[in-house]
Amino acid sequence: MANFDLTRRLARKEGGKILLLVMDGLGGLPIEPDGPTELEAANTPNLDRLAKEGSTGMTIPIARGIEPGSGPAHMALFGYDPLVYDIGRGALEAMGIGLDVGPDDVAARGNFCTVDDNGVITDRRAGRIATDKAAEVVARLTDITLPGVEVTVREVKEHRFALRLRGKGLSPHLHDTDPQAAGAKPLAAVPSVDSPEAKHTAELVNAFIAEAAKRLKGHLPANMLTLRGFAGDPALPKFQDVYKLNPACVAVYPMYRGVASLVGMKIVETDAKDTPADEFKRVAGVWAQHDFVFCHIKYTDSRGEDGDFNAKKAVIEQVDAALPILLDLKPDTLIVTGDHSTPARLKSHSWHPVPLLLWAPATHMPDRAQCFGERECMTGALGQFPATDLMQLALAHAHRLERFGA
Repeated sequence: MANFDLTRRLARKEGGKILLLVMDGLGGLPIEPDGPTELEAANTPNLDRLAKEGSTGMTIPIARGIEPGSGPAHMALFGYDPLVYDIGRGALEAMGIGLDVGPDDVAARGNFCTVDDNGVITDRRAGRIATDKAAEVVARLTDITLPGVEVTVREVKEHRFALRLRGKGLSPHLHDTDPQAAGAKPLAAVPSVDSPEAKHTAELVNAFIAEAAKRLKGHLPANMLTLRGFAGDPALPKFQDVYKLNPACVAVYPMYRGVASLVGMKIVETDAKDTPADEFKRVAGVWAQHDFVFCHIKYTDSRGEDGDFNAKKAVIEQVDAALPILLDLKPDTLIVTGDHSTPARLKSHSWHPVPLLLWAPATHMPDRAQCFGERECMTGALGQFPATDLMQLALAHAHRLERFGA
């Protein structure tokens, strides 16, 4: 596991430039036992060449057998042990749209959903309503008041929104109200610890939900909401301090801008309609000013969650076709991986290890991989290793770590 004290001691301000390309939910499974995964089925000549020239392996986001959320999985990729830095998705969602989360704040990620006349959820995502429609729904909630706290509600993307409560004596230690399945009713907010602050915060959240339910009634498809990932200010160590890097983030989806912002990355402006090629051009636009750039591709994960094998495969092919834009930057160390696996076969995140390729022409040890896919990466030179070790590996290949000891 990554050791921040050790990394601080050894990290150098000089060295090569690092590019981390994360295709969200990249890992997959075959539909048929002998068939290919989405990555293996995709036509990826550029990624295959990099895998053949470089080193491959598999990362374990949290621990063997543990299904990761996107927030913890990205924290692991950035070297922050998610079991130590357990950050609720609410803080990530809020930070991603520019809502600060300070010491007196509790933030939550919200989903608009559809419920029937009995209050049972029929669609957890309200048909993935468009962001502008979600903004109209949010407008019905923005003037909800609660005693002793400032309430902020803001749309994020599609069916998602962020809720921030600001006031003294609040606690983020609440269980989610999202039952994570259709066919169940939204849950009440209940404390996850026995404290007066948590009890008080749960009462406030339930009051907000009750008022929101009145205002949303009859407004299909977004006629109810759920909340999850309650979080306060995580006060994380910053990238610049730990790794001696000047980092930037190119990501379309707000949550990933949030996690990057929390660790101190400069957030590059993007457009919600950006394609992988558009994002890669934005990377090129800031490459000269930064020695580390994180670029995030969302829709591999979304298509996996939709259960659409071919659509996920198509996103991977889009990324591969645009990859020369990044290769023209001549990064000293290029890493291509995912934060977790999202097999279309399962329609959800899964615990399976994640394929990874590392291409660093001056330092990598080529293995016998002939292409970029799960089965090839399973036998790669890097083996299976904790995702939290990735940043130290990247620094080493970029000649940004001093020797340990005499």
